Amino acid sequence: MAQRLVLRRLLSLTPRVLPPQGPLAPCVSPVAPGRAFSTSAGCSSTFNVQDGSDFQDRVVNNPKPVVVDFHAQWCGPCKILGPRLEKMVAKQEGKVLMAKVDIDDHTDLAIEYEVSAVPTVLAMKNGDVVDKFVGIKDEDQLEAFLKKLIGA
Repeated sequence: MAQRLVLRRLLSLTPRVLPPQGPLAPCVSPVAPGRAFSTSAGCSSTFNVQDGSDFQDRVVNNPKPVVVDFHAQWCGPCKILGPRLEKMVAKQEGKVLMAKVDIDDHTDLAIEYEVSAVPTVLAMKNGDVVDKFVGIKDEDQLEAFLKKLIGA
């Protein structure tokens, strides 16, 4: 009973800050208690496309190279490739961004970019598709794909 009382008092003294939710939520650093934001490029390098105009603004008009992952919730290979690709994009330290497009939600974009199978990954630079692949790739192949895109 005394332990519960002590625990309750400790918990009441500890400020509870919930991290913001949503696609534009900042990165919260769990290691640095005095800092609200992280400087890690991996946090903000991946985003979900909301609609056609969002795609236009954040992908086509982006000065940085963007990898576009066309995927679907029901696609097994997409569930393997997605996290692998996100990890490799994060390793590029902000030199490239990753846009995720669910083909069931954004059929118009899938048709426009001639996506006939998922996963399909496009490499875009200055609004143009400069490279693409369909299916799963290992980390070495993904790294080579990204290095080619950023010109490293």
